[in-house]
Amino acid sequence: MQSILAARDIRTLAVLAGQIRAFVARLVAERVSADALCHRISSLNDLLTLQVIELVAGQFDLPYVPWCWLVFGSEGRLEQTLATDQDNGLIFDAESDAEAARLRAAFLPFARAVNEALDACGFPLCKGNIMAGNPQWCLSIDEWRTAFLTWLSTPQPEALLNSSIFFDLRGLYGQESLVNDLRKWLLSHASTYPIFLRAMVENTMNWDSPLNWWKGFRYDRDKEFPHTIDLKKHGSRPFVDAARIYALAMQIPDTNTVERLRVSGEQGGMAADELAVLIDAFHHIQRLRLEHQVNGSSVAAVSNRVNPDELHELDRLILKESLKQVQHLQKRLTRQYLSG
Repeated sequence: MQSILAARDIRTLAVLAGQIRAFVARLVAERVSADALCHRISSLNDLLTLQVIELVAGQFDLPYVPWCWLVFGSEGRLEQTLATDQDNGLIFDAESDAEAARLRAAFLPFARAVNEALDACGFPLCKGNIMAGNPQWCLSIDEWRTAFLTWLSTPQPEALLNSSIFFDLRGLYGQESLVNDLRKWLLSHASTYPIFLRAMVENTMNWDSPLNWWKGFRYDRDKEFPHTIDLKKHGSRPFVDAARIYALAMQIPDTNTVERLRVSGEQGGMAADELAVLIDAFHHIQRLRLEHQVNGSSVAAVSNRVNPDELHELDRLILKESLKQVQHLQKRLTRQYLSG
């Protein structure tokens, strides 16, 4: 942390980013818990990103208006692993559409420079271009609200995909009150759109369990990586999606998946032991993902894929039980939002 704060150029930060990954590898080898690992990764990456923004901002004459750098997805949830790209945006205050256009033009060169600097530090540019340097995601407060409202009112596939990324928003650098106000606005509106919530539930139900009917493993027939399971797509994502639905429906301001599950479970009357098992299942899958990313391939396509036969017998058994918890969670969602 001291080294990151003392860095005065992007090249130094790029070296430190590599040291962060080496540090995480040691923690994985020491069997540090998944929640502690993800929080440490996210905290160090946050600090590094803050320093990148600080250094780049000094090179630009930025508009003198309230603004904030936004992070989405796993970074917004404080659940980053070692295989992660950029998901970010920018929010600023503007009194009119004309002023918003002018301010956007002023912020974009800075935002693109930050995106390039983060790429140099090992955070790849987002293939879907969900970055602050994209004019589509460098918006005024009113423009962000308009985008969110459009997705809530017309829950088409693209809107549901966007909501799964952008609705896990967190302010990282700048006037964080802008982000807090936007989140409050989102939570107050999302819960009044039951059709949208239902569509989100139906979307997360489109999940093929990696377990067959006799509770053995079933693979997704990937020709390039046979006999493997995608622990992100088929493991952690169903927990993340369910937690987001509960957060929107119950106006829970937390962005972290475990906190969302804990608060929604407590408010919804879930038994304490049932809630604990659910959270433990998510943590186990996250730990397996991190272990594989540290010990396996760094190629993005396989970074979350594991061959269950190569797992320790106990890890394999706990993975099965963890995947069963996804089924229990989805049954609960069905009863609450799709029945009747």
